[in-house]
Amino acid sequence: MNPGRLSPRPEPVAQERKPEGAAEPVPTPPSSQGFDQGYDQGVDQEGTGDTGDTGGPGTLLERYRRVRRFTESLTEGLEPEDQVVQSMEAVSPTKWHLAHTSWFWETFLLEPMLEGYEPLDPRYAFLFNSYYVQAGERHCRAQRGYISRPGVARVLEYRRHVDEAMERLLVEWEEPPAKGRRGNGTGATRTSDPEFRYLVELGLNHEQQHQELLLTDIKHVFSVNPLRPVFRRIAPGHEAGISGQSAAPDRLRWVEFEGGLEWIGHDGEGFAYDNEEPRHRQYLEPFALAHRLVTCGEFLAFMEDDGYRRPELWLSEGWATVQEREWSEPFYWEKRDGSWMLFTLSGMQAVDPAEPVCHLSYFEADAYARWAGCRLPTEAEWEVAARALPVRGNLADSGRLHPAPADGDGGLEQMYGDVWEWTRSPYSPYPGYRPAPGAVGEYNGKFMCNQFVLKGGSVATSASHLRPTYRNFFHPDACWQFTGLRLARDVS
Repeated sequence: MNPGRLSPRPEPVAQERKPEGAAEPVPTPPSSQGFDQGYDQGVDQEGTGDTGDTGGPGTLLERYRRVRRFTESLTEGLEPEDQVVQSMEAVSPTKWHLAHTSWFWETFLLEPMLEGYEPLDPRYAFLFNSYYVQAGERHCRAQRGYISRPGVARVLEYRRHVDEAMERLLVEWEEPPAKGRRGNGTGATRTSDPEFRYLVELGLNHEQQHQELLLTDIKHVFSVNPLRPVFRRIAPGHEAGISGQSAAPDRLRWVEFEGGLEWIGHDGEGFAYDNEEPRHRQYLEPFALAHRLVTCGEFLAFMEDDGYRRPELWLSEGWATVQEREWSEPFYWEKRDGSWMLFTLSGMQAVDPAEPVCHLSYFEADAYARWAGCRLPTEAEWEVAARALPVRGNLADSGRLHPAPADGDGGLEQMYGDVWEWTRSPYSPYPGYRPAPGAVGEYNGKFMCNQFVLKGGSVATSASHLRPTYRNFFHPDACWQFTGLRLARDVS
């Protein structure tokens, strides 16, 4: 694995690349289950009964409890020392995610809306704010790993403090408003207040985003540890493909769409982020999408055809990045004894040719598409194609935490889950977009520059967090998230 993939300079904590055949610094005993048998301190992911579900039946309080429990369930099996490491600037320590999500509830709901609320420690507002400039001063992002105090136990106490207060707030707002209190005069509960309900929904979805970041960040943290620890063993029933023994995938098929004038963006039913609005019309030329994601085996063919050494396949900035950072394979891949291996949340595993290729940058996805004589889809094309499909797939709820081969059951497959799919669409505002006033308006709008849109979710995304209009976004060189690609082409 090339330590320079994520930064112009190799990370000082990353393992330096060695020539093929060089001895590893830590002996790794042979094992049919990977290279981490002696250091497997992961826990079995058999399910705790908790999920990151924000939707479905239940009051706001019940949904709040489910989401908060699921966040903490993701830390089961981690040592306190695991939770304080920051392996690069883009990665935040597990402990920071636990605290920041609590800070969000405290800042945007408890302090302005719960009478008499007192923070556990007012200094946490500085430590655990992320990028909300209007919410106050912030600790330097690149130095989050320096925060040894508060410790993990104190951060969990902070979460309990916030949870107890949020329970009081949500119970209070579920009751009909008392005389002289906020209400609409109908006796309805105050949770029907649009502003309050939106902030709670935003908090639930914000925490789900950090559940995914917690997983991708701890994967990077463990990847730079020479012992290559196991975060979590694969849930029973989800082992297919992990050992590299999957059946060959179906030959790529194409699903065609007529195009035409289409409505794009959220229609107002249910929760959505402000960057999914306003709903607007776009004209699409006829197009086709591949029925499944690009696999590791297909990407290996690109590598074997000197894909990383052919400048004609790359965008100018992408080629400069390849040269500067010495990219030659997807992130988390490395060759051992002539065979390709990759690091997963279950430790080192053999590359399975049938699995979706993962941890690709936009530059790599675009170069592969050019090599294949195709292109990446636009976000509008992807949204139109996904509109009639259920949000179902290899998502965080399954417990697999690793991409899986396509089922081969016909039609469009793997539209949700497995990997976030790069589109060729720059992340920019929709016509008529206006960010919300105040610090909440900083959530999405100020990042609409030099990034690309991704669609569909990944193995680390909860099903209830997704919808066809969802717009994820990252810089084109980012690859520590679960990101891959689906091919598209024009239909004449």
